[in-house]
Amino acid sequence: MPQMGSGARLVTEHSMDSKSRLLAVLLPRWILENMMTTQMRSHGICFPDAPAGKIFRPTRRARPSLSRRVARPVLSPARWICAGLLGSLLACPAWAQESWNPFSRAPRDPIEQGRIDSANDPAEAINREIFKANKFFDDIIWKPVARAYVERVSPELRQGIHNFTNNVGEPVVFANDVLQGNVERAWNTTQRFAVNTTIGVVGFVDVADKWGRPHHYADLGQTLGVWGIAPGPAVQIPILGPSDLRDAFGLATTSLAGTFALQGTIGNVVSYTQLGATGVDDIDYRSKLLPNTDALEKTSKDLYASIRLIKAQLRAQLVEEGKAGHVSRDGGNSADAAHQ
Repeated sequence: MPQMGSGARLVTEHSMDSKSRLLAVLLPRWILENMMTTQMRSHGICFPDAPAGKIFRPTRRARPSLSRRVARPVLSPARWICAGLLGSLLACPAWAQESWNPFSRAPRDPIEQGRIDSANDPAEAINREIFKANKFFDDIIWKPVARAYVERVSPELRQGIHNFTNNVGEPVVFANDVLQGNVERAWNTTQRFAVNTTIGVVGFVDVADKWGRPHHYADLGQTLGVWGIAPGPAVQIPILGPSDLRDAFGLATTSLAGTFALQGTIGNVVSYTQLGATGVDDIDYRSKLLPNTDALEKTSKDLYASIRLIKAQLRAQLVEEGKAGHVSRDGGNSADAAHQ
């Protein structure tokens, strides 16, 4: 093969260099840009006549501060979580209404709910021991006092005492009606308290009931249940008897709130009045339960489990009555029975 001379090589190199320059000048701009990736295009200098080293040289970015670098992995998941919760609420308005509006839910079966609640008794061994102590206290004190109350006090006077204790407890009922968002019941309680305190001789005569404004019971445990708080495990309160964690918390909170709210001379008078009315109400209530408890003690194989189940069913029914939010005479007996 003949070798190419130096002059020929110079001509060839010159012609190739001229063709490359001509190609770089005449090649359309969009071809060069499309040959570059998006990342190259965003960080490079996109001029066709610029040197190749400068076309693809990435630009320097300002390094984020330490606070932004630390906050970025923390804030990003939080934003995703918030966005997900907001999207769920917006996408499921029916679910949101079901969760936040207890009055939109259909009442459950109180008997079935009571069985579920009563089965939740992780501290049963301890509760049974407290139940034995309560049973002993009931046998030597509550029963004899309740029997003497029935034998020595006339039915008319017992009814008047029952009306009085109900009237003393109306402010607590009103407060829980308001907390439950039940305007109808709160207005009914306000009318009852005003009428019976004045016309009804401090509540001894239930005039409001004769005027179509029946009594209903409400406490903080019911209020928590209306807003979806589960009863929690079963507990035995010394002297007071069977309950659950939610109702025990409601009872303790109500007692503490009354202690701090009632101060001064007037507060002391009201506090002692409520304390006395509570004691009399417990005796009155125990006297009405005598036939039921006597029969239950004779027929029940497991008195502790039977009383726990009955109490859970009554409390579940009381919560469903609060969710229904109606004022009727049908719920009076069950509500009065469930408050003890």
